[in-house]
Parts: sequence; structure tokens; C-alpha cells
Amino acid sequence: MAGAGVALAGREAFAWQAKPVRTFKLHYAPHFGMFREHSGTDLVAQLEFMAAEGFTALEDNGMRGRTVADQDRIGEALRRLKMRMGVFVAHTINWNEPTLTSMTDAPRDAFLKEVQQSVEVAKRVGATWMTVVAGHVDRRPHIDYQTARVVDTLKRAAAILEPHGLVMVLEPLNTLRNHPGMFLTSTPQAYLVCKAVASPACKILYDIYHQQITEGNLIPNIDTAWDEIAYLQVGDNPGRNEPGTGEINYRNVFGHIHRKGFTGIVGMEHGNSARGKDGERTVIDAYIQADAFQP
Repeated sequence: MAGAGVALAGREAFAWQAKPVRTFKLHYAPHFGMFREHSGTDLVAQLEFMAAEGFTALEDNGMRGRTVADQDRIGEALRRLKMRMGVFVAHTINWNEPTLTSMTDAPRDAFLKEVQQSVEVAKRVGATWMTVVAGHVDRRPHIDYQTARVVDTLKRAAAILEPHGLVMVLEPLNTLRNHPGMFLTSTPQAYLVCKAVASPACKILYDIYHQQITEGNLIPNIDTAWDEIAYLQVGDNPGRNEPGTGEINYRNVFGHIHRKGFTGIVGMEHGNSARGKDGERTVIDAYIQADAFQP
């Protein structure tokens, strides 16, 4: 019993502090592992460190692959810490073969089954959004046939998600640096698909890193697609590390979306430019600087 008491006391001490040291203007979402040098490998301890540093959300692409016990534990910790759950990936992504663009039924059936399974994951962790990647282009059918196929499949997925108030966010990916051969690449293309699906359960995940590479013109493109953008992700270019390590003026971009009234989550889907505790502190400082815009 004495040992258990010591363990509990140590666990409570590792909650860092009752109140965060700062309040960010936007809901930035780190991912597990980003601050492990400070907080260790325990998932709840990592969440406690994030909350203590002022972060109000979590992003975890791999949440669907975690055990039910871990999902329950994460969900409970998020509620206790008053943090929001950002995206997790709703399905298995095939980076080399057609999936949603395929004219055959097997890939579509597998996708819809996984979306259905992801509903329960979302409930456990309190998620609203889940990432969907349309997959690789099919080299034979005309691109318009592939678009029609993607739209039809996403309508079916939206019918699964709508009754639960869940939203799949479609992520256009750059093909010049990271994901050659992918179907969904640009903001206008994602906008067209969302308009065709015509469901509140199908929106855009605007990844600023990918779109800087693909098309640039970030703020005007965000404005044009604004009514279909539900989620944003961050990474500077080149390098895909924290803001301030590349060419994107994140203070201006963050200020712009804040003034537009964005209250959603900004996922920190990038690496740390430096290792160790100093590197982790550099990431936190980068968000302090990028968040220092005029409201």
C-alpha cells in the first residue's frame, strides 16, 4: 500500500501544474512523441505536459491502430485536461495503388468498412474529424471517371458519419516532394469534390505545408475555399518542421485565420528541427512567436 501511495503521489506530481503557463489564440495540436524528452513515453504524461504548456488539442494519426484500452485512457485524459481531439486517419492508406479512384468494388468496400469502424474510435476519444486520403491515381480511366468514383464513395462514407456528427476531412497532398502519384493534390480539386459530395460530413483538411509546395498563394486559396475548410495542419517548407524554419510566414497565416473566426484545430503535423529537450523547447517557442499576431 505504501508503494502504491508513492506511485500515486509521483503520478500526480507529473501532472506538471494545474494551470497552463500561457494561453494560445488558436487550438494548436501536438502529436505523441513531440515532447517525449520532457514528459517521457507515457501517453497521459505527454498529454499533461502539452496541456501545461498551453496546448489545447491533440492530433494522433495512428489512433485507429491503438488498443481500445489506450483509446479509452487517452479519451479520459483529454476530457480531464479539457483538451480537444484532432484528426486521426480513418482508414488504411495505400500509397502506391488506386483505392477510392479504383473502378473495382473491393477497395471501396474495405474503405467503407474501416470508416464504420472509425466511428467507435472517434467516440472513445471524443473526436469530430478524421482524415481521409483519396489514394493513388488509376492510370487507365479518365480523371473525370475517377473523380466521379471518389465522389460516389465519399457520399457513402458521409452517410455513415452524418448520424454521429462526425466529419471526414479530405487532405490534398503534394506530389512534388512527398507523395508522387496521388489523386487529390490541390485546393480547388478538394473544393470541387466536397461540393459534389454536398455533406456536412465531408470537408477539407488544408495542410499548409503541402499546399505551399503544390500551389502557394496560401491566404487567397484559404479564403476561396473557406466554407469547405474544417481543419488545418502545419509544417514549414522546406524541411517540414516547426514554424520559422522555412519560408512560410506563419504569424501572418495564423493571424488571418484567427480574424476569419476559425475556432477549429491546427494540427502540428511536422517534425522537430532539433533533438532533445532544447529542440522540444524550440518547437514551443516557435508557436509562441507565430501566435504573437494582432487579433
